[in-house]
Order: sequence, then structure tokens, then C-alpha cells
Amino acid sequence: MLQLGPETVPINADVLNLFIAGALGMLLGLEREWSNKSAGIRTFTLTSLVGAAAATLGETVLLALGGVLVLVQGILLGARGLLIDARDSPDEDGGGLALTTSTSLLVAYVVGVLVGMDYLLVGVVIAITSSFLLVLRRELHQFANRLSHQEVRGAAEFAIIAFVVYPLLPTGTYGPWDAIDPQLIWLLVIAVSAIGFVNYAIMQRYGSRGMLITGFFGGLVNSTAVIGEIANRAKTNSGILDLAVATILVADAAMAVRNLIIVVAFVPQSAFSVGLPLGLIAVGGVALTGYERNWTGDMELDLDSPFSSANALTFGGLFLLVLVITAGAQQMFGTAGFLLTSFLSGLLSSGTTTTTAVSLASTGQITPAVAAQGVLAGTLASIFVKVWLAVGINRNLLVPVTTRSAYLSLLGLVGVVAVQIL
Repeated sequence: MLQLGPETVPINADVLNLFIAGALGMLLGLEREWSNKSAGIRTFTLTSLVGAAAATLGETVLLALGGVLVLVQGILLGARGLLIDARDSPDEDGGGLALTTSTSLLVAYVVGVLVGMDYLLVGVVIAITSSFLLVLRRELHQFANRLSHQEVRGAAEFAIIAFVVYPLLPTGTYGPWDAIDPQLIWLLVIAVSAIGFVNYAIMQRYGSRGMLITGFFGGLVNSTAVIGEIANRAKTNSGILDLAVATILVADAAMAVRNLIIVVAFVPQSAFSVGLPLGLIAVGGVALTGYERNWTGDMELDLDSPFSSANALTFGGLFLLVLVITAGAQQMFGTAGFLLTSFLSGLLSSGTTTTTAVSLASTGQITPAVAAQGVLAGTLASIFVKVWLAVGINRNLLVPVTTRSAYLSLLGLVGVVAVQIL
């Protein structure tokens, strides 16, 4: 119904769907027209209208005929492309075969059918996404050509663990103390892997431009690896000692941000109790970096692949082991046992500690408040162990790294006290 002043003018829903289908077909054909393809705005608009009309009438024969029409159009475009010498008329569709245009026509027809069947949102999303892909064809080709074999393989492996393995896992809790939730554990593995995947791309683009970007985004992936790398560089080049200290502080800040993101995403009830201490650690790490005299140098890390299934499985196995041990400590020794286990596991990996606390809170083994305390214990332990790691590689880092790490730990404890008071 259309409201015009005091009067209401009825609008037939089928007619409205036809207008929407035509508009979406026009959107798809716009880029093809602009690219001077054999099928443009008119062809795509008509194709979507045919699909919408066939779906509106609900006649299976008309739907089939419309599909045949689109297939014939695609065959004709392909035949025409075979007659064109690709050297004289280069085309992204693969030597003049017009595969993209043919497929786009099929998409236009399907969009029309969806709109005609009242699946408006699905049709609109498909049309807009397809149009976006058509417009960015050159950028997408350039992006794909720059990818290495390891990067493509990493993306495929990540897709398998995220979209194939996860749906197959059983729901519910199992194992000792009912602490194991397979889907939740795997979801946390996916989340941590995704953080590493995204930051790999960012580091590949900006990593060599400066320590701050490399240290922070590298710290989100693996702060220990960043610290080990920069400490080794400082060992052979004393001129970048300030750079090494700054990188360690930024990596610690990034670690706090990563742990905070995981907690907020999976246990939002603990957002404030863990957010204030971790936020102070993150802000403090960045602020202390500003006091270093020289942190403008470049640093590149050796990154072979954005994702490793072996690393993901190792993290998952380690996470499962720590989860069972921590759950047992919680059941037998209460909160004190949980916090002690969290601190000890934080010496190995604060990410594992955080995901363990989140998992136990989600399954009701511990309260969100206790989970927040465990995350903080693991984070502080990770800061301490990084001091040992840096000093073990380069003794010149003993005083600056120890004092600044103590500042970060103190800020975290101040945050804990503030949460208790508030």
C-alpha cells in the first residue's frame, strides 16, 4: 500500500517485485555495459524480468523455459567469443569466451526468480554482491596473482576447519567434569586462527613500514615470536636496543587486546571486570613505547603462511589438555586451584589460558568473575615469561624490559583493585 496524503493507493506486490527484479538486473548489467560487453543493461534487465515473471506465475514450464533461454544466451556468447582472437580483444573472461558475462546472466535470472518468489533479501544480497565482484574484477585478478601457493593452501585449510569440521562436531559437554564442549573448543580454535589469518594479511601489507605495526599485529598472532625475533636482532645490532624494548611493549599490549576480544566475544558478562585491567595494560604498553628514543626502524618477520593446520591442531590439543587440567583443579581445589593453573598455563600461552577460562565459563564450570581472574592471571604470567625470554636472548634487555614489564603488571593489578572497588 502506498500512502499519498489522506488517500491510500494499493500497489500490487507482484508488480512491485517486477520493478525490483528489473532494477537488480539493471544493476548487474551496468558494469557489463560499461565494459563494452556483448550483453549489457537491456539484456540483463530483461533476463531478470523473465525470471521474476516466471516465478510470479508459478509455472514450472515457464521457469524451465527461462532457464533454457539463459543457457542458450550463454552458449551464443561463448560461440561468439570463440570467433574473436584473444590477442586482438583481450578479455578477463578467458580468451574471449565471455564466461563471466554468461555466468552473470544466469545470476540475473536467478535473482529475478528469487524476487518473484518473494525472497527479496536473498535476491538483493546476491545481486549487490555479484555487482561488486564485477566492478572489482581487475583488483581481484591482481590480488589472486600475487598470492603464493602457501597462502592459497592456508586459506583452503582454514575454510575446511571453519566450514567443514565445525558443523560436524557434536554439541553438548563431555569428558571429565563435563568440561569439554567440542563445538565451543573448535570455535575458539577458529577464532584464534582467524585473528592470525587477518593479521598475516595486514603484516604482509604494512609489516616492513615500521616497528609499531609489525610489533602490534605480530603480537596479536604470537607475541612470543615477535619478542624472540626482535631480541635476536638486538643481540647482533646494539643500535636497535630501544627498538627492541618498544616492540616488546607493543607486543604485550597486543596480547592484552587479543585476550580482551576473546573474552568480550564469548563471555560478555566479564567485559568490564576483565576489560579495565587488560585495557590498562594495552594503553600502558602503547604509552610506554612513546618514551623510547628510537622506535622508527623497520622489522620484517619471516611469515611463510597465513594459516597452518598443524599449528591449529597443536593449539587445539594444548587447549584441550589445559582445559581438562584446569577444570580438575577447579573441582578439587576451588578457585585457588583454577587461578594457579591459569597462571602456570599462562607461562606457556596466555591465549590458551584465555580460551580455557572462556570455555569453562560458557559450560558453567566457573563464574564469569572467576574466568576474568583467570584471564588476568594468565596475561600477567605471559608478561613475566617474556621478560625471561628476552633477557635469555639478550642480557642488555634485562633492566629496560624488566622495569617496563613491572609497570604493565602493576597497571593490571591496579585495574583489578579498581574493579573490586567499583
